Amino acid sequence: MLKFLPGILLLQVITVVLVLIAPTELSGWGWLRLVIPVGIVGVLTAAWFSSMAAHHNKDEISRLQECHAKEREALRVNAERAKHRVIKQAHQETIQEVRRTSTQANIKVGMAFAGAAGIGGLLLLTQFITLGLLMLTTAGGALGGYVLRIRQEKAKMELLPKTKTKPRLINASPTTK
Repeated sequence: MLKFLPGILLLQVITVVLVLIAPTELSGWGWLRLVIPVGIVGVLTAAWFSSMAAHHNKDEISRLQECHAKEREALRVNAERAKHRVIKQAHQETIQEVRRTSTQANIKVGMAFAGAAGIGGLLLLTQFITLGLLMLTTAGGALGGYVLRIRQEKAKMELLPKTKTKPRLINASPTTK
């Protein structure tokens, strides 16, 4: 508000000077010689104050817009980071669930093969040699195929690139070379 102080003081000085140089006898239209210049100076000072206030408001609005733009960008970056964190956490949970399910499936399949091998051994002991050997070779071949598939899946998982991705900013301007 100190911006307006020089204008107020100038208006008061001009008004005092006009009153001091006015004639002592102001009757009828003589008052117009005093009121018109004071009115003109008042209107010019009001226009000057209005212009100063408009510039002050415009500067304040642009400062607030810049502040809000920075805050909006910070919110976008934080949201992108949070999104990246949630995606990474979901990926980790998915990997753990796949491992848990795979382990449970491996146990069940191992028990099935052990059962088939046990039945094959029992058939050998009870003199059903052909049927027992057939059962044992079938269980062994299935177990070998299952182990081979597990090894191939592990090798494929190791070959996949493990990239660490940085959070990408939304509406970020691409850099040009």
